[in-house]
Amino acid sequence: MDFPIRVYYEDTDAGGVVYHSNYLKFFERARTEFLRQYNFSQQELFAQSIAFVVKKIEIEYKFPARLDDLLNVETTISAFKKATILFQQNLWKDGGCLSSATVTVACVDLVKMKPIAIPDDIRQALQTNKFSI
Repeated sequence: MDFPIRVYYEDTDAGGVVYHSNYLKFFERARTEFLRQYNFSQQELFAQSIAFVVKKIEIEYKFPARLDDLLNVETTISAFKKATILFQQNLWKDGGCLSSATVTVACVDLVKMKPIAIPDDIRQALQTNKFSI
């Protein structure tokens, strides 16, 4: 399942082209919805003093997105480690890939501000599914 994004004026520069940092916001929203699909909300994780934070991101801009474009973010998991998840994300418009990102997120204890093992329930839910949204 793709996560739809509509480009609004606030996302663009004076020429109507999506400003480069806003692609990060689009990818962040899709990862949040990816977790929500498996019934893991940010608020519930925060209540347990757990968060997933971006540790590393590599992004490639291929073609510009523009004002009023309807885009889709495809999100997949390509790897798990003890405390990290590696996401592959692509931003699509009309069958063409506009941008790709590889995002490493770390599971952290918000009280200690240190990495922790991904909770078993989250790991099991994500590993037993097809890893895509």
